[in-house]
Amino acid sequence: MNDCDVLVVGGGNAALCAALSAHETGASVMVLERAPEAERGGNTTFTAGAMRVVYNGLDDVLRITPDLSKEEIENTDFGTYTEDRFFDDMATVTEYRADPDMVETLVRRSQDTMLWMRSKGVRFAPIYGRQAFKVDGRFRFWGGLTFEAWGGGPGLVEALTKACREAGIRILYGTRAIALLADDDGVHGARVRSGGRTREIRAGSVVLAAGGFQANAEWRTRYLGPGWDLAKVRGTRFNTGDGIRMALEVSAMPYGNWSGCHAVAWEQNAPEFGDLSVGDSFQKHSYPFGIVINAEGRRFIDEGADFRNYTYAKYGREVLKQPGQFAWQVFDNKVAHLLRDEYRIREVTKVEANTLEELAEKLDGVDAQAFLDNVHAYNAAVRQEVPFDPNRKDQRCTVGITPPKSNWANTIDEPPFQAFQVTCGITFTFGGLRITQDAQVVDTEGEPIPGLYAAGELVGGLFYFNYPGGTGLMAGAVFGRIAGSSAGASATAGTTAQGGTA
Repeated sequence: MNDCDVLVVGGGNAALCAALSAHETGASVMVLERAPEAERGGNTTFTAGAMRVVYNGLDDVLRITPDLSKEEIENTDFGTYTEDRFFDDMATVTEYRADPDMVETLVRRSQDTMLWMRSKGVRFAPIYGRQAFKVDGRFRFWGGLTFEAWGGGPGLVEALTKACREAGIRILYGTRAIALLADDDGVHGARVRSGGRTREIRAGSVVLAAGGFQANAEWRTRYLGPGWDLAKVRGTRFNTGDGIRMALEVSAMPYGNWSGCHAVAWEQNAPEFGDLSVGDSFQKHSYPFGIVINAEGRRFIDEGADFRNYTYAKYGREVLKQPGQFAWQVFDNKVAHLLRDEYRIREVTKVEANTLEELAEKLDGVDAQAFLDNVHAYNAAVRQEVPFDPNRKDQRCTVGITPPKSNWANTIDEPPFQAFQVTCGITFTFGGLRITQDAQVVDTEGEPIPGLYAAGELVGGLFYFNYPGGTGLMAGAVFGRIAGSSAGASATAGTTAQGGTA
């Protein structure tokens, strides 16, 4: 006899959406959260809660965020973010590698999924301050990323958890799934460990939504390459690849960009894993308005290549490649007001000076003279006749230096000067499992595995090389909802839905 119809492994956004969706089918649902309750929510808890979604104008904005005031509506240009733009962004940042069927599902179901989450008690708000700057008295959103969950990632987890409780869904904290119960007829539950004891939980279907392997230093080095054991982990310490490993052990097909990951510029002296008291504020994402230099005193990226939404997830890797695995982000007073709130936290490695020479001496680990030489060369290369506009790609660029700065190039010459030391912070890994359009896990022969479904960061095929900001939570919700619905229907019908590979 089964302990439940659907067993969900994981406790973040994708897992909780899967649990709620499975419950809608009439299935009894149980959730296994490896973390203790105080650290619940996986990587979701460590995010700012941004979600990339299609919207075609103010009417859609008001469906997603009906709490907007009249003043906010009048003082904001929300623009649009169409399906075509979402498709283009996914194609461009993944260099046309993303699985087209998965992308189509993500894009076309994004708004409907956001509205479904609202029906479960999740509230959203425009991301003022981080995604829109006020110019001439009016906010204008940029970069295709407009909405976030109230309370950020922790607020999203709280809202989804509350919805699960109200639905009667059991969440077992401190309970780690260590193996799937499987035979020739498919997957029938999981072997779990809790309180030092091992037992079996039998289920009609299992949904894996336990995140990637970014908190596993050995796997990072094995799959991402040398040096990745030195990266900081932005989020939970519990995402060590358990879900992926268990699926591979029952012949699931590995899929996607196994040597790729989402990694950002992260506070140099942050702890090894994420700190819930600081959350996402160790990130340092205002680099488009300054310059980034390494230990040799030279720039090594185009800080203004695009809006930060389309570059931040790949620039962590570039920082990791530098001598000593660190860099300094340097700003002058002209842009100080544009720095995000994360630059003002207490837990920050920062130096300040009234001259560039004084600043150079304070940049720990940096060749001071080389830094000064490179800043002077950079300043001379800036096209100062082009107007600066933080709300659009303004083409205020450099000429004649390598690497170039393509937009938002301001001279570094107005004191006081500020610099912030960063290293690489890994968010999640891109490699994972292959699923069908019904979110059923596929085996190495290309056939769906009866009773096994997956969603979230442990699904491969969606992201390659890079990542458009806010897509991870959106993908987790979209595919979590699909996985839960499919698993619930299969378990309650006593049969496993079959589908073509995505």
